[in-house]
Amino acid sequence: MGVPPKPGAAPARPGVPGAPASPARTPRVEGQADRRTLIVGRGISLQGTVADAERLVVDGTVESQMIQAAELSVTQTGVFRGEVQVEDAEIGGLFDGTLTARGNLVIRSTGKVKGMARYKKLSVEEGGQIVGSMEMLQGEGT
Repeated sequence: MGVPPKPGAAPARPGVPGAPASPARTPRVEGQADRRTLIVGRGISLQGTVADAERLVVDGTVESQMIQAAELSVTQTGVFRGEVQVEDAEIGGLFDGTLTARGNLVIRSTGKVKGMARYKKLSVEEGGQIVGSMEMLQGEGT
């Protein structure tokens, strides 16, 4: 059985007599979770404005007037409607709106971009779709 607790001592885990105490939590190591990532999961809808996100991953649905982030990833199940300005974008689902990628725009084989897309570099996998207008950004300051 176990060693009986000392009189007046709190149980190691309340409600479980003789159970060992929970292990101590490990402190967060700096740099481990410093990336500001917003993930909109499958089956979740989000409406609004996002600012200062480093990375936005869309598995569900996002409707927004303006998103500013370093990276946008719309997965195969994801839908994004609205306007976004990012460094790099990867579209595997549906993007419908205005997209500005100051770096790379990658449209996966399952991806579809509708509306206006501006990019510095463009890559479209076989099967990827573009419906609307595309504009290549010029120069460093764009």
